[in-house]
Amino acid sequence: MKITALVENTTKEDLKTEHGLSLYIETENHTILFDSGQGELFAENAEKLGKDLSKVDLMILSHGHYDHGGGLETFLKKNSRAKVIMSSEAFGDYYNASDKYIGLDKDLKDEKRFVFVDVDEQIDDELYIYTGSIREKVEYMTPSGLKMKKWDVLVPDFFDHEIYLMINEKGKRVLISGCSHKGIINILEWFRPDVLIGGFHFSKLPLDDTLRGYAERLDKYDTEYYTCHCTGTEQYEFMKESMGRLRYLSEGMTIEI
Repeated sequence: MKITALVENTTKEDLKTEHGLSLYIETENHTILFDSGQGELFAENAEKLGKDLSKVDLMILSHGHYDHGGGLETFLKKNSRAKVIMSSEAFGDYYNASDKYIGLDKDLKDEKRFVFVDVDEQIDDELYIYTGSIREKVEYMTPSGLKMKKWDVLVPDFFDHEIYLMINEKGKRVLISGCSHKGIINILEWFRPDVLIGGFHFSKLPLDDTLRGYAERLDKYDTEYYTCHCTGTEQYEFMKESMGRLRYLSEGMTIEI
């Protein structure tokens, strides 16, 4: 399995970056696009990195925020066949701490290639889609000021629009998570993957004993971590002191599992 970061907040290559995430995943049986960043950048970087978007047979949208689904329209133009799987809540009304709309382009909502899920789905022997909305949390995680509109008022986001991709290949269970808004500890408890790739949503946390405590708890799981995006680079460096199996996935990098 090969996983290439087309969009991520940082890069060690000669590539443009943005706050967002897009991963190009090549398995034994599938070529998958996981998220699409804010706009066209994922496609520009795919071309530079030699990754053919027309070969993608499935796209997964992790949740309904613009920095993960802003490139949906571009992908639909670049690829004429792939289905796009997302939560049935993906086109909800989502806002940041400043009450700015950060959701998806609602003009795309009726696209016929979109597949909306609200329960776990097995795609085949290799791929599974999991939701967090039906699972009980073992730990509360603050929404960090992120909001959704319900009953015409803004309330803290429940993140029921978040889904996860599990890939089973060669005896390993690899979980891909966009931002882990439901709580990285909860996600580890629910799925216990061999490898976890994605953001931890720790970028707003201070470098203190709370963050160190999270790192020490994550290190107790028998999981390899490749983190990125909303984890925060300073938080990553701080956590790495307590986590021997934590690595960072920057834009342009390819990891093989």
